[in-house]
Amino acid sequence: MAAPMTSNSGPVKPSRLRPELIIVFGCIIGVLTFGPRSAVGVFQLPILQEYGWGTDVFSYALAMQYLLWGIGQPFAGALADRYGSARVLGSGCLLYGIGLMLMSWSSTPLTFTLTAGVMMGFGLSGCSFNMVIGALTKLVPERMRPLAFGAGTAAGSFGQFLFSPLAGGLVGGIGWHNTTIAFGLLMFCVIPLAMVVASPPMSKSSVAGVREQSFKEALSEAFGHRSYMLLVVGFFTCGFQLAFVTVHFQKYVVEAGLPAQVGYWAFALVGICNIFGSLSSGYLSGVMPKRWVLSAIYFLRAMVTLLFIAMPATTWSAYLFGALTGFLWLSTVPPTSSLIGLMFGTRFFSTLYGFAFFSHQVGGFMGLMLAGWLRESTGSYMAMWWLSIGFGIFSALINLPIVEKPVQRAPAVAAA
Repeated sequence: MAAPMTSNSGPVKPSRLRPELIIVFGCIIGVLTFGPRSAVGVFQLPILQEYGWGTDVFSYALAMQYLLWGIGQPFAGALADRYGSARVLGSGCLLYGIGLMLMSWSSTPLTFTLTAGVMMGFGLSGCSFNMVIGALTKLVPERMRPLAFGAGTAAGSFGQFLFSPLAGGLVGGIGWHNTTIAFGLLMFCVIPLAMVVASPPMSKSSVAGVREQSFKEALSEAFGHRSYMLLVVGFFTCGFQLAFVTVHFQKYVVEAGLPAQVGYWAFALVGICNIFGSLSSGYLSGVMPKRWVLSAIYFLRAMVTLLFIAMPATTWSAYLFGALTGFLWLSTVPPTSSLIGLMFGTRFFSTLYGFAFFSHQVGGFMGLMLAGWLRESTGSYMAMWWLSIGFGIFSALINLPIVEKPVQRAPAVAAA
């Protein structure tokens, strides 16, 4: 009889810092890395006006960013699981910051795609809040994880609230070129902060009489698990909806005849209201079935979108959409993260969350590609709004059958 495998649960190694302090520094990283990415919609109109590009050019570059961010995420997660999070976070911030700075000199569709798409996409796979979530999973006690995920997600939303009007003001004052350079330099400030939320490298030793689960076994287990696959498929919708609204909502507002300021202040409302939505989601995920929380979020997103397109386009309808969407914006992250940790433990959490996030980013890629193509071919975003509603209802339904319990791992039996 071979030694049984560990459950992969519990923190890998206790941190010398208090969990509350680790969460605070994780939140600061979330603000700084989430802010510039969420403000990308502010740059679309001045870039298109300066270079004379169509919406599809900008949308394609951002779609590549989302896709490559998703492709790189499982690999970044695996590296963080194996070597610790600090190196991955630092390298990601460096690449992301350089991509932002070089974006200011990208005057052709190809160079814009290489900087805003390829470099920033791979950079985000290493420095987005997903890496911080993986670190928090291993450094924070299990009882505090749902709240930590909610607090971190809320911090990212505060970054959105802060950077959306900040980007709008800076673009108007110093131009979009200088604004992207300033944001790129800001990313370098995150590198020393990454040391505070550094999760330890994977231990090479095992508990006596207990065999550690291998990387290959962890992947095989997850992709053969029905509830994990339902969670992964449902996360596609989250990416589809968020990418479309992030990149195209402000352009939609302007095309509806409203001032550009309405668009970025409405998007800032998304960020500030998601602080409350993410904290509420984190709390609810700790006291009620997480699948119910997820299902409700997806369904309510569909209903909010339906209400928005049914109302006349006014300043107040845009603000109402921003506020209601904000409560549901990133509130999927706490229950999704908590479910993965509950089902599979913490050892390969960053890797498994990375694969779930890949589905999220494929959704974002599809949302941006379709949005650019449909806008140019039909002259309207209306088809995209209806697709967003349909996907929301679909994900609300497929999250309901998820089983919320740890996987059962039988002891490995040696070959006779």
